[in-house]
Amino acid sequence: MTLGVIGLGLIGGSFAKAIKQYTPHTVLGYNRTEAVTNKALAAGVIDGRLDKETLPSCDILIVSLYPDDTIHYVIQNKDFIKKGAIVTDCGGTKEKVCESLVPVAAESGFFFIGAHPMAGIEFSGFDHSKAEMFRGASMILTPPADVPESVVNILSDFALSLGFGTIKRSNPKEHDRVIAYTSQLAHLLSSAYVQSDTALLHKGFSAGSFRDLTRVARLNVAMWTELFFENKLPLLSETDTLIATLTEFRSALAADDRDKMATLLQNGCDRKEKI
Repeated sequence: MTLGVIGLGLIGGSFAKAIKQYTPHTVLGYNRTEAVTNKALAAGVIDGRLDKETLPSCDILIVSLYPDDTIHYVIQNKDFIKKGAIVTDCGGTKEKVCESLVPVAAESGFFFIGAHPMAGIEFSGFDHSKAEMFRGASMILTPPADVPESVVNILSDFALSLGFGTIKRSNPKEHDRVIAYTSQLAHLLSSAYVQSDTALLHKGFSAGSFRDLTRVARLNVAMWTELFFENKLPLLSETDTLIATLTEFRSALAADDRDKMATLLQNGCDRKEKI
């Protein structure tokens, strides 16, 4: 197969590297910054440039851009995408992208399947991408109901060939509701946590718990700002739940209510056992 990767940053670059290292497929690449495309070519990470002339040769297109840019790219290039090709994305929200692009794909004769690779690190950019990024990770797919199972299986098998350990099927609404908790709230909390002045005094006073809670505070500000607002209502709900729970902890501490504090902590222990 011939695959196209649009956006050669951390995730797109990792897809290109994984395709070259673990599969026999040809991979073409495009990045808005020409220097990155040149670097990928020089390193042998891609076999050629992806443009309007080579786009029609691609059997699978992986759009690794921010959600709004993904929508814009696919709509702008829909007439150059091969009939029957599979187009997928890598964004952290699914409802808006899928609602926008599933009809475009149907009208233009290709398939759009929303996807979210549950992998990444706290750094961004092509230089931090790596072929083993997806080893053991979960790939979430949100295929429309009318996409043939055989087409979904092609994308699933392709993901497994790159090292993904699990293929999780969902729908865009469920994806965005759950991801607001498992990913977006964690990034929001980490950012809020490090904004205490005490964080500057952590050296010699911190260990694993501090590292774990602060790791994702180093993030791509533009991307996460867009994701938070794309998923505003589910994230607001999860934030309200967290604030309410923290308020219970604070109230127990302020009132010297040890029994309440112990109950709250035990609730956390019990929930952790369940998950």
